[in-house]
Amino acid sequence: MAITRYRGRFAPSPTGPLHFGSLVAAMGSYLDARHQQGEWLLRIEDLDPPREIAGASDHILRTLEQFGMTWDGPVSYQSQRSQHYDAALNQLWQQGVLYHCGCSRQEIADSAVQTEAGPVYPGTCRNGLPPGRSPRSVRVHTEAIAISVPDRLQAPLQQQLASEIGDFVVRRADKLFSYQLAVVVDDAAQQVTDVVRGADLLDSTPRQMYLQQLLGLPTPSYLHLPVAVNSARAKLSKQTLAQAVTVDDRHTAVIDVLRFLQQPLPESPQDASRDELWQWAIDHWDVTAIPNSRTLPAPMEYLQPT
Repeated sequence: MAITRYRGRFAPSPTGPLHFGSLVAAMGSYLDARHQQGEWLLRIEDLDPPREIAGASDHILRTLEQFGMTWDGPVSYQSQRSQHYDAALNQLWQQGVLYHCGCSRQEIADSAVQTEAGPVYPGTCRNGLPPGRSPRSVRVHTEAIAISVPDRLQAPLQQQLASEIGDFVVRRADKLFSYQLAVVVDDAAQQVTDVVRGADLLDSTPRQMYLQQLLGLPTPSYLHLPVAVNSARAKLSKQTLAQAVTVDDRHTAVIDVLRFLQQPLPESPQDASRDELWQWAIDHWDVTAIPNSRTLPAPMEYLQPT
């Protein structure tokens, strides 16, 4: 039987502790789910071991608990789901929409047309590996069709996959599955109805919708929140030295995220208890109040001092 009740999720990568930007995504997805009396699932996207930090997964879970965000059901780990990604890959091979690619990232960067979504794969190996090439990654054929993303907040996005992205990778040269494939398989397996995440992932949504169509999987509703950026307009991340949110500052951090998303606050929010603040935020969650911008400046206190 199809799930009709709201089911959302937060899916962090264990590349470091939660910072203000990742807290925005966590709280946005949590509040959207709880406001609609829905479920909120937690998935650790530990699909890329070279980028992971030892202990980061446990640190993220503890931080969410200490901040007062509780999830439904067991935590899902992508590292334990390889057989499901293999099955999806086999299905796509049987449909005849995949091929081996022998190009390196540098070769693609040197010859590809650049768009807002990144370099467009020029199709070098689309009709077979050129002489002297060995298989590296696996790509999916894209079609000359426009895919439209109806977003609950951002302006509608329409993307021509073939000309703006090109045939994209579903298994990398290091044999790891791509994020695009894994997230599609996992959202379907967990029966996620609503995806709330950062707008930095908006441009990849058409690729996910295309894979959903090929695999016969449902497409959830999407809400892409503004991404917190520093003074150089770079996304807060480990690479940009974003400071971790701490348990000592959790009450202030929750209030700061609500202000960042321009949500209503109770009178004297600092005097409210943790539970009172969360209940207020859940009851008064208002997507229409969030700026429909892809980025917003993060509060200065969450930026690395210069």
